[in-house]
Amino acid sequence: MKLILNIIFLLISICASFAQEIRLTEFADLKQIYGEQMSSDYLLPMNELGVDFGYVLYESEVLIESEESVLNVENIRDFAAVYLGEVLQGTITDNQKQLRLKSKPGKYRLRLYVENIGRITYGPEILDNSKGVFGDIQLNGETVDNWTMIELNVRSCDVKQLKFGDFGKKTTPGFFKACFSTNRPHDKYLDISGWGMGEAWINGKYIGSFWEKEKQQSILVPATILKKGMNEIVVFELKNHQQKSLRFSCNPVFK
Repeated sequence: MKLILNIIFLLISICASFAQEIRLTEFADLKQIYGEQMSSDYLLPMNELGVDFGYVLYESEVLIESEESVLNVENIRDFAAVYLGEVLQGTITDNQKQLRLKSKPGKYRLRLYVENIGRITYGPEILDNSKGVFGDIQLNGETVDNWTMIELNVRSCDVKQLKFGDFGKKTTPGFFKACFSTNRPHDKYLDISGWGMGEAWINGKYIGSFWEKEKQQSILVPATILKKGMNEIVVFELKNHQQKSLRFSCNPVFK
């Protein structure tokens, strides 16, 4: 009887840990992981910036003259979250190169946070394997120039060295942190459904990336990186949906 009760208690404890909600409470600004910067009158692809994989921020000052403007991008590979100032306007991809911007008239910093999802290794485009944003970007038919391009050292950064502050009302890409406890470390899955695009670490160990367009919406968390007691999770989110929580699952999560 005692053995049965112990097993029941163990199962209840494991189920409770899977159902645990993790509330994100701290934020680290992306400027802490800025890498090489380059200025140019026109856009340069990632390979000309010395960036083979990962993220680059393209930014330029623009004048918005009406509450609705149209942004057209000639080449985007592979994905970008588009901001005016600190407000997310939407996303662009190679299949969706036009975006309607909504903002009050005025001067803004147009920011495109671009992610290179991968290299082409076969097919006719293998010889034209540029990544990032290149060609023209037009706002209401006028070419946007005077760009600053900044390497974002997301995957190579040491998240333990980041300086975090209160979450507040942050609406720009950055790193989000929370602590959670576990009594019995075991393999589980981090459910990232509802998030946009980014990366995740637990106890300073990188566990993987996520994207809302992928079928699988979870990341495996091996028991070997967890510890009994308090643990720390850090999430980099490119397309901040103002998500403030995460949860675990005992099984992979799919759309």
